[in-house]
Amino acid sequence: MLTLATVNPGEPEVFSSLQGEGPGMGRPSVFVRLSRCNLACRWCDTAYTWRFSGDNRPHRDDLAFTRADNQLALSEEEAAALILAHPEDRLVITGGEPLLQGAALARTVALLKDARPALHVEIETNGTVAVHAALDPLVDQFNVSPKLAHSGNDAALALVPERLAAWAQDPRAWFKFVVETPADLAEIAALQQRYAIAADHLFVMPEGTASATLRERSRWLAEEALERGWRFTDRLHIHLYGDTRGT
Repeated sequence: MLTLATVNPGEPEVFSSLQGEGPGMGRPSVFVRLSRCNLACRWCDTAYTWRFSGDNRPHRDDLAFTRADNQLALSEEEAAALILAHPEDRLVITGGEPLLQGAALARTVALLKDARPALHVEIETNGTVAVHAALDPLVDQFNVSPKLAHSGNDAALALVPERLAAWAQDPRAWFKFVVETPADLAEIAALQQRYAIAADHLFVMPEGTASATLRERSRWLAEEALERGWRFTDRLHIHLYGDTRGT
């Protein structure tokens, strides 16, 4: 079984859209959003995937979500059928933290690849969880977003050395760092140096869930990316659709 997030109670969050971030920005894709996360970013824009009633981990909105309304379990066959109903040839599996459900994902993606062999599969991950052995050969791209100190997570949980070292050596892995203030850049530079992250696989992205915030932060962050040889990514979906589910 896979545990998915919902758009509305009882409606799994499987949707077609343009990829909003990273190396695939602007590409038509089908998305599936899974529920549950092992981290708790204070600015997370999908807190409905993990901050259920009774969860006291801090979040800037201080909202708690009803698990029954925001989480849905489907069989691998049911999930695959929902995904295959969309015509796009790129699948983005996001969350939450998808790799927490590695075994079920492996079975789901195997069904998808059998039905549509050319399907390009991307997984968005916070970089703390190892890839399930059965899932690993089925994935074309990993979008790895390690969480910096400003996320509010303990570094011992969010920046796992053996995992970061492994991602840095995987040519399928693209790093994306969420940036809130210029003070975050030194932390990124230190991680790049420590783990030998290739500059052409390192994206910086402004944090924000409103176009005005993203534009203001993009002005100085784009200049920093240019100076440091990093890649810059916006959040296209926020500009197009706002901070809404299913986009």
